[in-house]
Amino acid sequence: MARAHVRPETNPSDAPPVAPSYEAAVGELEQLVASMEGGQMPLDRLLEGYKRGAELLSFCRTRLKLVEDQVQILEDGTLKPLGRD
Repeated sequence: MARAHVRPETNPSDAPPVAPSYEAAVGELEQLVASMEGGQMPLDRLLEGYKRGAELLSFCRTRLKLVEDQVQILEDGTLKPLGRD
């Protein structure tokens, strides 16, 4: 007889971990937005989705700022537009 996979109990207040990369966070955020815009999500799930989206957005903004700061340092303090010499 096959055993059913049993998930360990989790505390609902435990937030899921933020995505391991910027690209993964953007992908999850896009899926979340698509689900929310579909209009089929119950109200409590919409609230959870909004909170998760806010976490992902904050993560993405932080990562982008970090990269921008590193580029600025590499460019000797002058941030140059991409594609221009």
